[in-house]
Amino acid sequence: MRRYVAECLGTAFLLAGVVGSGIMAAKLAGGNGALALLCNTIPTGAILTVLILTFGPVSGAHFNPAVSIAMAMRRELPPRIAGLYIAAQIIGGMVGVLAAHAMFELPLWQVSMNVRTGPGQWFAEFVATFGLLLTIFGCAARTPAAIPYAVGLYITAAYWFTASTSFANPAVTIARALSDTYSGIAPAGVLAFIVAQLLGVVAAAALARWLFQK
Repeated sequence: MRRYVAECLGTAFLLAGVVGSGIMAAKLAGGNGALALLCNTIPTGAILTVLILTFGPVSGAHFNPAVSIAMAMRRELPPRIAGLYIAAQIIGGMVGVLAAHAMFELPLWQVSMNVRTGPGQWFAEFVATFGLLLTIFGCAARTPAAIPYAVGLYITAAYWFTASTSFANPAVTIARALSDTYSGIAPAGVLAFIVAQLLGVVAAAALARWLFQK
């Protein structure tokens, strides 16, 4: 049970960081899009690093169904536990969004109107998730202690080099559809994002099996 609570809490704090920093960025950036993105990016990468260091010893700190699915594909996580991880991550993501709204005194329940769609953004989600999984697998094969920092830095960079700002996480995608703020995604775009992310998982798992073999 500690493992599932860790996954739920970690994902909740991750989404509170993503959505909360997005709200703060929109308030303070004065309409400067680049500054707003920077103010959203740095806290996201930082909190992700902290959360992996904090909860990694308990659950492995997935906070992402894509990671849990990949670990199940590699037979490093039993499918039943992977399913429970994913449920905990989705619930945690929603809780984190509600917490961010509460902190900024916004309506708790929202539906995003922020349209994110199109082939470029779908491909960006494939690339973002593929790169994230390769980062994890590569570090795990040679330098496991570097995973928290590598993942945090990768997401920080991917915010800027992907057209979608690197969701790379089905639980994050679902949760962000519930926030009509800077970080949100309209529900109509969620399924395509998740499909692209899952394709990234499959591609990364297949390549990593060969690329990082000992």
